[in-house]
Amino acid sequence: MLHFEIAGRLEAGVDEAGRGCLAGPVTAAAVIPSAATLALALNDSKKLTARARRALRIEIENTATAWAVGWATHEEIDQINILNATFLAMHRALDALALKPNHALIDGNRFKPHNIPHSCHIKGDARYASIAAASILAKTHRDAYMTEQAAIHPQYGWLTNAGYPTVAHRKAIAENGPTPIHRTTFRWQPVLF
Repeated sequence: MLHFEIAGRLEAGVDEAGRGCLAGPVTAAAVIPSAATLALALNDSKKLTARARRALRIEIENTATAWAVGWATHEEIDQINILNATFLAMHRALDALALKPNHALIDGNRFKPHNIPHSCHIKGDARYASIAAASILAKTHRDAYMTEQAAIHPQYGWLTNAGYPTVAHRKAIAENGPTPIHRTTFRWQPVLF
């Protein structure tokens, strides 16, 4: 059951996508939902089909009081590690909001303090509507980026794996080497044939 905002408090849900990938950026989104956004059939993005996520992205972006997406590049991930890069992407998403929320609901159990008070919520994308909306935006924006990259590097299967460490993706790295957007500090496990 999704929970909704506390009356009188402007809250932003924040979530990320792409932490476990071998290639590309980590992407975060922050969403301050409106009543119309809260009326949507929101859920954790991982529990939705790609088609449903794309449709909800349009609805969220058209109805939210404010929304923004933040990125940390593969270079930044290699420089400061994936956890700190995730916090950086989340901070960038919060900073890009057209309105400053009173509070941020963060998906997960850790967050680097920001100038906006926050609370962390494990599996928050399945519990809070604003985090679910952020989950959908983070995932769809990152997937769109990886689709663009798949046209440049088709041999890595990013249309289906979005950069995650599938057997086919790891095999493509073994056969072709890494691309310029692969994360060089991530270990690429050998593929056994």
